[in-house]
Amino acid sequence: MRYPLTLLFLCWLCTRVPAQEGLYERTLGSLPDYEAFLAIPNDARIEGQLEGNLQWLEREFSRRGFATQRLPNAGIDLFLATFPAESPDAETVLFYGHVDGQSVDSSRWVLAPPYTPTYGRTILDADGSVRYEKATLPARPDTSDVRLFARSSSDAKAPIMMFLVAWDELVARGDRPNYTVKFVIDPMEETSSPDLPGAVETHRQALAADHLVILDGPVHLVNRPTLVGGARGIATAEITVFGPKLPQHSGHYGNYAPNPALRLAQLLASMKDQRGRVTIPGFYDGIELDAATREMMATVPDDPTKIRQKIGFSEPDGVGENLQEALQYPSLNIRGMASGWVGDKVRTIIPATAVAEIDLRLVKESDGDRLLQLVREHLENQGFHLIPGDREPTDEERLSYPRLARMQGTTSYGAFRTDLNGPTGQWLRRALEDTFGAPPVLIRTMGGSVPIAPFVNTLDVPAVVLPLVNPDNNQHSPNENILLSNYFRGVESLYGVLRTDL
Repeated sequence: MRYPLTLLFLCWLCTRVPAQEGLYERTLGSLPDYEAFLAIPNDARIEGQLEGNLQWLEREFSRRGFATQRLPNAGIDLFLATFPAESPDAETVLFYGHVDGQSVDSSRWVLAPPYTPTYGRTILDADGSVRYEKATLPARPDTSDVRLFARSSSDAKAPIMMFLVAWDELVARGDRPNYTVKFVIDPMEETSSPDLPGAVETHRQALAADHLVILDGPVHLVNRPTLVGGARGIATAEITVFGPKLPQHSGHYGNYAPNPALRLAQLLASMKDQRGRVTIPGFYDGIELDAATREMMATVPDDPTKIRQKIGFSEPDGVGENLQEALQYPSLNIRGMASGWVGDKVRTIIPATAVAEIDLRLVKESDGDRLLQLVREHLENQGFHLIPGDREPTDEERLSYPRLARMQGTTSYGAFRTDLNGPTGQWLRRALEDTFGAPPVLIRTMGGSVPIAPFVNTLDVPAVVLPLVNPDNNQHSPNENILLSNYFRGVESLYGVLRTDL
């Protein structure tokens, strides 16, 4: 009887170790290390600023037994960490994250400079305005409303740190995944990863995997565990409508010299109807939503009334029956306009030019270059002669064509979408449901864009987004933050994924 009792004692001892140094304690103890990580500036637009972050990644992954390497890139090198499975026949999971952050305007950070991590709270006043106040680390941060404010605290150093904490707990419990783990970290995501397609093609063998898990973005607005099957791609364009060579006095030439601002407004208005649907023929070609897809989207716990109240409008555009349906279609968005002067600089002139910046959010069925060509053809069908390149029109062109415009556009990257009922989605769904005792929110396609299409297309790998941070995190904006409750839950989510067999 002594031998079985010895085994029983050892099993009991193994369960006591996590109780003494469990996931909660480990996550709590990781906060100083996370603060140190956030204190490293990470704007990829500033020469050399990502180097300190890459060195941090090399040190932290290496000391955990990962083989690390930098993958040469036309821009800043990609970072890859690899931990092989025990079985040579095991599948491979490639995790994706990014370590760079948006540029900062320190003057608009309220509690502290953007690279000085600070604990605080977000206060919503009765008039709907938001203010921030400092706070101390509470006794139970996992259930508090306290946040950690710093650039990239949510987007997207958080998932990297969460992964490392979850990994440490897994190792402490004597466990390891039954699959090879690769973690690729992009240092130029916030600059649209311009060199990523070439890098993925060059390093396709090093990056090869059976599953891709994208650790980026916020969870659903209800702040519950979430899985996203895809993301939209993005193309951008600048449209310039030309008027007189120089701004003209509106008294001398009003009603005579054509106004480019008016013509641009008419041109943009011709692209959509009163319900916000694009009227350019062929723009929505290929989009079909079957009954099963609509049923899945209906389970997403969107609250239309709360969404309208929060954003501040009474009626949505009519592209889809609801928000989730709207995200399944490519969009045409006017993101900025400029012509003449306004405010205290206003003057009575006919402007020389009018400019509109537009972005097209792409879905899997739509090709960015094709949609940009449809927009160009629409301009021509509206009577505009398009000036090639980036030059100004010549005097001869001004005298020959009644309507002159220039359009410059490019596709940054395409969309991707993975069936959440496939092997990758089912594995992640099982991991989250086992961890939290309830199914996650399932979103077919997120509205935003992440430069993942090169991985999906070149590596031929199914990709699912596992968002972890709070939806009200001010990403890309001043006072970016992460709710500590999301930080703790994110570690728990990744621990559940790492310990769940494929």
